[in-house]
Amino acid sequence: MKKIILLVIVTFSFANAQAQDFKVFLEKTFFAFDTATNLNSKVEQSNKMGLIAKKWPTEWTTHYYASLCKAIISYTEPEAAKRDAYLDEADKEHDEAVSILGKENDETYVLAAMIANARLAIDPSQRWMKYGKVFSANLESAKAINPDNARMYYLQGTAKLHTPKAFGGGKKAALSSFEKANELFAKQENKDITKPYWGKKQNDFNLADCKKED
Repeated sequence: MKKIILLVIVTFSFANAQAQDFKVFLEKTFFAFDTATNLNSKVEQSNKMGLIAKKWPTEWTTHYYASLCKAIISYTEPEAAKRDAYLDEADKEHDEAVSILGKENDETYVLAAMIANARLAIDPSQRWMKYGKVFSANLESAKAINPDNARMYYLQGTAKLHTPKAFGGGKKAALSSFEKANELFAKQENKDITKPYWGKKQNDFNLADCKKED
């Protein structure tokens, strides 16, 4: 009996250490990605994130962050074909995260909205009707689960900011969304990488920008 108890304790301790290890790598790599100042550096860290997802394939957040990195890179990649290719990879990692979870949660819906918006941004005049609807639908689904998700309002504001004034966009239209996101970011803890908290830095920048005159 003592041997069995000892085996259980050792197994549990090993599993817990493995979980902590993956969190350390995940946090370190995403921080390096988020603070990278050029495309090549972001691609390098994104590739590392992909390796983390392969090493810990049963953790939904490893795939979530691998997807997020690909989506963010697509906004700065100059070639349209490469942008779509990055988003194809983002979709695969997103779907893997959802498969592991067994269902969507508010964060995966927000991520899906971001990917849709990135698709739209490649060719707005041709894609706004298709991907605009996908973007909005995913944010609505996220809101139904968690109306206090700060990233949801950050993305909403970002979409409005880059929409022409003639179609209801611009700084003035986006300001309230960034302000709402700011309130919610202030309440959110940033101690556990597996409970996503990204977006505050970008929201702060956009909030300050929207307070300036067009």
